[in-house]
Order: sequence, then C-alpha cells, then structure tokens
Amino acid sequence: MIKNYLTPKEITDYTIESGYDKVNRKTHIVFLLAIMAGVYISLGAFASSVAAHDIMNKGVARLVTGAIFPVGLMFIVINGGDLFTGNILIAMSTYKKRTTIPNFVKNLSIVLVGNFIGAVLIAYLVASSGLLTMSDNRFGAYVIKTAVYKNNLPLKEIFSLAILCNLFVCAGIWMMYSAKDIAGKVLAGFFPLLAFAISGSEHVVANMYYVPLALFSKANLDYIHGAHVSAEQLSHLTWQYFLVHNVIPVTLGNTIGGLFIATMYYLIYKK
Repeated sequence: MIKNYLTPKEITDYTIESGYDKVNRKTHIVFLLAIMAGVYISLGAFASSVAAHDIMNKGVARLVTGAIFPVGLMFIVINGGDLFTGNILIAMSTYKKRTTIPNFVKNLSIVLVGNFIGAVLIAYLVASSGLLTMSDNRFGAYVIKTAVYKNNLPLKEIFSLAILCNLFVCAGIWMMYSAKDIAGKVLAGFFPLLAFAISGSEHVVANMYYVPLALFSKANLDYIHGAHVSAEQLSHLTWQYFLVHNVIPVTLGNTIGGLFIATMYYLIYKK
C-alpha cells in the first residue's frame, strides 16, 4: 500500500533538499515569489479582519480570525511563494552543508524585502478601497486599534510573541510538507495556523500588512475616534517607529522560533 504522507525523518530529508532548491533559484525568481507570499499572507489577514472586526467578544473574534487567516499560507504552499518565516527552515540545509551561511542569509534578506513589498501593496489597496468605512467606520477603527496595539507592545512581550509565532508557523509548514496531496496539505496547515491566529502571537509579514494599512488610513479622524487610543499611543504610529520597534524585534523573534524547529529536527534525525 502506498502511503500518502512522509514520516518526520522523511520530512527532514525533504526540507533539506527543498532548502537547497530555494537557495539556488535565480535571485529575481526568489524576489518575485517573496512578493507573492507577502500578497498572500496579507489577503488572509485582510479577509480575516473583515470577518472579525465587528465581533465584540475577543475570544470569538480570534476564533473567526483563525478560521480564515490560514488561507494565506495555503496560497503560498500550494500556489508557490517564499515566506520569510517558513524559509528559516533552510537552516537545515545549511547544517547539512548543502547551502552556505552567506547564501542562507542572502535568501532570507531578499525574501523579507519581497514580503514587505507584497504586504504593503495589499495594505495600500485595502486603504484605497473604501472598505474601512464598513460598519459605520468601525472597520477603520479596528485597523487603527490593531496597529496601535502591535506598535506599543513592550520589547520583551513582542519578542516572546514573535518566537511563539514561528513555532506555530514552522510546525505547520513541517506538517504540510508531510502531505503528498492537496487535501492533506490543506488539513495539515489549517489547524496550526488556526492556533497561531487565536494565540495573538506576532508574525513579521502579517504585521507588514496590519501596521502599514493603519499608516495609510490614520488621517481619517473618524477611525481615530472610534479606536479610542491615546495621543501618546497614536504618536508611535509612524513608519520609523514601526520598523524599529516592531519589524526588527519580531523578525529576530520569528528567526529564533524557526531556528528552534529546524535545529531540533536536524539533531533528532541527522545527529
């Protein structure tokens, strides 16, 4: 009988070879696939926000978000895309000396920039769509409130939440690698991403959509008033503050979370 899944040991071998292939693609292909991944994650974030923005119960709102957000990762894995958080698993190829550390870092750098471009593009389109006026401007207020919360998290908290995020994401991608058919990949990826979205942990590429969307929209005073945020919190809603106090620590935390998954499975099955 032919099995339709890979064992954890087989996933390790698959991930090592997949990392080798990712690193050895032409630079412009990596960059374009990274833009697509930024677009896809942002579409998942966009759709889940529309669904959850007017739900008062926080637990129910997160559950609804979690049920819809995984479509972004499914787009990436099935349609093709390079996501920064997932590409950290290339570390396994580096441990095996199938790739070099400089090539690994170069790949992650290109992918992070491409993800940023794709995410900001979708943020701009959503901000320009008129949809933020939905529910008597409550969607716009939700967007501002979400971004202000993310931008004002203490460093220790945001760093910890970023590590937790990529434990969910890389474990989910690992499970999706195990499946040999589309249905299996969808099922394997759905529940880890559901758990990630419910947890409230911090994903750098998703934040590249959430915060820029608010930055493009903060001129609307109706959104600001509806968000009920303080003047001090709102003063932090700038591009510079976002890049320094959110993107950098979340990127580092996501990297550590991904390296934990990659390192542990490499040690278990290759050492």
